[in-house]
Amino acid sequence: MFFGVDNSAGVGGNVAAYDDILTIARAADELGFAAVWTPERHFQNFGQVFPSPPVLSAAIAAVTSQIAVRAGSVVLPLHHPLRVVEDWAVVDNLSRGRVGLSVATGWHATDFVLAPERYADRKARARADIPLIRELWAGGAMELPDGTGATVTVRPNPRPVSPRLPIWLTTSGSEETWVAAGRLRTGVLAATVGQSRAELARRIELYREAYRTAPEQPGTAERGTVTLMCHTYVGDTDAAALATVEKPLTAYLRAYVRQKQSNAGGDGRAAALTDAQLDSLTAFALRSYVRWGSLLGSPDTCRANLADLADLGCDEVACFVDFGVGRADLLAGLHRLAELRKDLPA
Repeated sequence: MFFGVDNSAGVGGNVAAYDDILTIARAADELGFAAVWTPERHFQNFGQVFPSPPVLSAAIAAVTSQIAVRAGSVVLPLHHPLRVVEDWAVVDNLSRGRVGLSVATGWHATDFVLAPERYADRKARARADIPLIRELWAGGAMELPDGTGATVTVRPNPRPVSPRLPIWLTTSGSEETWVAAGRLRTGVLAATVGQSRAELARRIELYREAYRTAPEQPGTAERGTVTLMCHTYVGDTDAAALATVEKPLTAYLRAYVRQKQSNAGGDGRAAALTDAQLDSLTAFALRSYVRWGSLLGSPDTCRANLADLADLGCDEVACFVDFGVGRADLLAGLHRLAELRKDLPA
C-alpha cells in the first residue's frame, strides 16, 4: 500500500518517488505478495504523487506479471462511472486481468474543486454508482444525452479481461460504512490506526452479518474481503525496527494531522492544536501504534501481529510502506516480511 507524503520541491522533484514505487512493486511481485494498492489524492502534499490511480496502475501493470493491481481508492463522486470503467478496463487488459478497486466517497473539501456540486451528497452518490459500475464492467450500456441533447446508448470500451471486478469500500472507521459495504456486497478497505482492537472486532462482525444477509447481487463474491492497512517495516529486532521508523513515521503522522487541519469540511478539532499539542499527539500515536495495529518490529513480533489480525477476522493486510523509510531499508524489510509469510496459513 502506498500513501506517502510528497516532500519534493520544484520541477521533476517527483521522479524519485515514482522510481521507488515501481521498484517496490517489482520486488513485491517477485516475492509473491498478493496486491499493490495506490490511492487517489489531490492538491496537497499528503499523497500528492497519487492524483491518478489508473495512470500509475498502468505503469505498475507493465513492470509486473503476477501481483494484483488495485486502486486504494477511487474517489468515485469525482468521476463519471463510464470513465472509471473505461480507465480500469485498460489497466485490466494491460495486466491480463489483475485489477481491483476500492471506492472512496472522498472527505477533503479541497478535492472537490473538481466537482463541488457533488460534495454534500458524496456518500450517496458513491454507493449508488457501485452497482452501475458492476453492470458496465459486465458489458452493460447506459442511455445518456450527447453533445446535441439527443439520447444515445453507450457501452464502455475496451472490454475488460476479468468478467468480475473486485470492489472494496474504503472506510475511515464509521460503523455505518462497514454495514453499507456488507449490504453492497463489497470488500472493506480500512486502517488499524485510530481504532482499537475491540472496535475493529465489532465492525468486522457487523460487516459479516450485513454481507451474509444482503440479497444476491451480480458480480459479487460468495464472501466479502476485509483488508486492513497497517504501517509496515520488519526489522532484524524490535529495537532496530523502531530506530529505523521513529523519525519518518513521526513526521508522517504530523503531516496527516496537518492535512486534517486544512480540511474546511472537517469538525475543526485538529485545527485547534498547538505545535506542542501536536508533538504530544504524534508521540502518543507512535507509541500506541507500535504496541498494536502495525507491522513494525522484528519478524517474531510481526508474525504474532499478523496472527492476531487473522483472529480478528482480517483476510488481507495492506502493508503501508512509503511513510519515509529509505528505499534500501524498505526493500530489506519487504524481504524479511516475505520470509515470515511462509510460516502463515494461506
